[in-house]
Amino acid sequence: MLQCILYKRKYNNWDKVDPAELFSKAPTEKKEANPKLNMVKFLQVLDAIQPMMNKSTSNTRTVYRAKFSSITDTDICNAMSRLGEPNKNEALSVDARQELDLRIGCAFTRFQTKYFQGKYGNLDSSLISFGPCQTPTLGFCVDRHDKIQSFKPEAFWVIQAKVFKGKESPLYLDWDRVRVFDRDIGQMFVNMAKTAREARVESVTKKEKAKQRPLALNTVEMLRVASSALGMGPQHTMQIAERLYTQGYISYPRTETTHYPENFDLKGTLKQQANSSFWGETVKALLSEGINRPRKGADAGDHPPITPMRAASESELGYTEVMPWQGVAQEEALPACERGDVFTVDEIKLLEKQTSPPDYLTEAELITLMEKHGIGTDASIPVHINNVCQRNYVTVESGRKLKPTNLGIVLVHGYYKIDADLVLPTIRSAVEKQLNLISLGKANFQQVLQHTLDIFKRKFHYFVDSLAGMDELMEVSFSPIAATGKPLSRCGKCHRFMKYIQAKPSRLHCSHCDETYSLPQNGAIKLYKELKCPLDEFELVLWTSGSRGKSYPLCPYCFSNPPFRDMKKGMGCNECTHPTCQHSLNSLGIGQCVECETGVLVFDPSLAPKWRMACNKCNVVVHFFDQAQKVQVSQDSCDSCDASLVVVDFNKTRSPLPEGETQHTGCVFCDPVFQDLVELKHATMRHPMHRPGGARRGRGRGRGRRPMGRGNLKKPKDKMAALAAYFV
Repeated sequence: MLQCILYKRKYNNWDKVDPAELFSKAPTEKKEANPKLNMVKFLQVLDAIQPMMNKSTSNTRTVYRAKFSSITDTDICNAMSRLGEPNKNEALSVDARQELDLRIGCAFTRFQTKYFQGKYGNLDSSLISFGPCQTPTLGFCVDRHDKIQSFKPEAFWVIQAKVFKGKESPLYLDWDRVRVFDRDIGQMFVNMAKTAREARVESVTKKEKAKQRPLALNTVEMLRVASSALGMGPQHTMQIAERLYTQGYISYPRTETTHYPENFDLKGTLKQQANSSFWGETVKALLSEGINRPRKGADAGDHPPITPMRAASESELGYTEVMPWQGVAQEEALPACERGDVFTVDEIKLLEKQTSPPDYLTEAELITLMEKHGIGTDASIPVHINNVCQRNYVTVESGRKLKPTNLGIVLVHGYYKIDADLVLPTIRSAVEKQLNLISLGKANFQQVLQHTLDIFKRKFHYFVDSLAGMDELMEVSFSPIAATGKPLSRCGKCHRFMKYIQAKPSRLHCSHCDETYSLPQNGAIKLYKELKCPLDEFELVLWTSGSRGKSYPLCPYCFSNPPFRDMKKGMGCNECTHPTCQHSLNSLGIGQCVECETGVLVFDPSLAPKWRMACNKCNVVVHFFDQAQKVQVSQDSCDSCDASLVVVDFNKTRSPLPEGETQHTGCVFCDPVFQDLVELKHATMRHPMHRPGGARRGRGRGRGRRPMGRGNLKKPKDKMAALAAYFV
């Protein structure tokens, strides 16, 4: 079961916690990496394993660990027959790495994100992150960029000779001296060579090119090959590899080992591929002729090399015949030559060329540099590369080349200016060696952890005190936040217009008050009818995720500064518990969401006359009362489900109500008159809200007769029956 180390909840508030406290004062706790799997609860109730657990002499349970590298019957049965105790030192090494990365990364990330996003408006990155491995990874990319920028091309000259023999195609000869950087000297050699009318073969040498068998495949090499040969990013490659592993196609894809143990069943593994339609014949030929053992590599003591475990339509084996991109390149065919043969000289000329700069790093080259300098592990290398891309520090160009952005370049140059250790690979490489010593039981977990944190804590304080050095670089490349964006809504404090900054993270800034207000991301923001929040006089804005998505109004001040105790930071008006505001949950909430457990369906009048209600937690959207002139949420509640009643007005000529009525008040869940006028939309799927022939009971949120609050939600008597009625 995968675990991760996190700060306790109170230390997750960026506004209330000094980043310096994150190095030592802030306590951490272990949690499941993926809580949705509920693995702890699953293991707690797994009664099948209880009788099989061995008892020690002290009458306590002893836990053993099964180690296997592929999901095959043979491998799992062998692992169960050779159970061993978990290695505590290896677990401590992992804990140390996680805690160091958490404390160091969070402290630097929180400080520089708040500082730079509060000062510059066009950084175009939602997080100005720092990581002990991530930042040296970016450093490699920027270092190559700097070499390209500082490169000065230099002219040089080469001699090209064109000769032929009989009616054969002409042959172009290479100059043994290769090139000269002085044109006059090059011209002198050309003049000397032009006197000759024939070229005589002085000697003939022949050589064969061969390529060694490949080393067994480990994770880093898999990432390199996937990037260079298949054009797949490291993160995507690991996702595919893990899926192939869980489906039983390959062995465990996270390994540093490139050496098969002597007792590894190569023939058995190869036989699994004998029926492949693609390389089955090659495999059969190898089995009949006898196979050579793979070239000896390095044994890291973790898992065997990555190996195909059963036949599939795509995989690796049999080498260059099925992996042609790794074969020896075919050279240009030369005419048959013997010593003394004479060729006629057709042309000799002097060509001017220029030296060219190196190219941007490819992913494969970056992976090699990270492995060489000990940055990251086989498991984390893809994560670090993916992070620098997602943070808008580098972009992936054609050929999987990594080109640093302006932000990435300025950050690295700033780190170099303040403290080069923050970006050079040396200090992280030294830390990785200490972590490896912990796993071998040769170093103390607590001493390594504390010593490393002390070093980076001092570096953090020096970084904060010296930030002006990086700030000078930022000022040259980015615009002040006050000069960015366009006027949108009025500030509730000074009543002047605030500017809407669209660059990530989108936000509102009042230059007069020098205050910045967060906004929901990944959507569009516009002024909401010039309406104001009754609490603070800030003009409301409307967030929408698209024409078919959700939308809700919000107060910029309340969004960052929740006004009520039961509200969290980042909530809009559709979750506000203000008792009388016309935009709040209390006024517009209709009933509990038909799908999620915690959401409330809230009336959304922003797209009138396209009326709808949307869940304030999940992505359920309910369209209703098409072509109605007016829709209002009543203060009265449904007697059956406690949902708020809705008052609907239609035009007399287009009313779908019976007997020509134009107004009706009822429950959207229970009222039979509303059955055909309500439609649920969830992503791209549509489901009828009601089944023909009967009403479906909803789950309401009481209003009017009851105090407001989610604790008053009334659930249906038969929840499963209600859900079944909805989905059938």
